[in-house]
This record gives sequence, C-alpha cells and structure tokens, in this order.
Amino acid sequence: MRFIPSPITPQFELLYSATANKSGRMQYHRIKPGLSKVRISRSEFIKAYNSLRIVGLRPIPVTGSETDFQIEFYV
Repeated sequence: MRFIPSPITPQFELLYSATANKSGRMQYHRIKPGLSKVRISRSEFIKAYNSLRIVGLRPIPVTGSETDFQIEFYV
C-alpha cells in the first residue's frame, strides 16, 4: 500500500490504533498523547471509527504483505 504522509501534523485529542501482536491477534487501543494508552474492545474501536470525526488516518503496512495492514486514526 502506498502512503504519502501529510506535511502538517494534525491537531488531535485521541488516537485509536488496531495493530497485530506477534501471534497475529488484533489489539485495539485508545491513546491520549502523553497521558494514557488503554486497551479497548473491537466493538468500541469500530464504534469510534464509525461515529467520531476523523482528522487523520495512518495505514501501517505489514512486512511481507501487500494487502494486509494495520491502522491508526486520529480524532
């Protein structure tokens, strides 16, 4: 997946991430920059993705795969 980062750092309050651990299981987190990182459920991640105003999206490629990726989004 090709990705061109923004030259401007977005202003955001929360960061949500969906990343795979070493065994391949997805882990979801809600992060307040500099304050906390809380593990959340898949359903909470999906609800946030579908209902909150997203100001930025960052795909994180998986090494060795052109189709699989992890994701972070900023609200």
